Amino acid sequence: MDHQALAREMRGLREQVTGITDTVVAAADGLLIAADTGDSVDPEGLAALAAAGLGLARRTAEATDRGALQRTVTYGSHGCAAFYGVGDTALMVVLGDEGMDVDRLHTATQPTLRRIDLILTDRAAKAPEGV
Repeated sequence: MDHQALAREMRGLREQVTGITDTVVAAADGLLIAADTGDSVDPEGLAALAAAGLGLARRTAEATDRGALQRTVTYGSHGCAAFYGVGDTALMVVLGDEGMDVDRLHTATQPTLRRIDLILTDRAAKAPEGV
């Protein structure tokens, strides 16, 4: 796995969307894969919590016949945390301050999630240009 490519993707997303404060990529079981976080965030703990929360959200979407889960967002008084599935085996968490444009985030994350999935499955070298 190309950890530098993952770091570039996380930094690139931060550059695209104003207000992103931290990002984490984790395995679906909660093990940390990569993090771009400040000192106030425990990336391992966040990865574990995100995996548990995303697992519940996926099961809820299935149980209520809402289709495949796209994302879940938790809003707090100082910003939000957005959780995205990356393929079937990983997830990405994006933390943002109260000024982050969540709609912009959702749009910007789609190509980033596809590229991260390729990196995690070591298909990035075989991917066509522009994916």
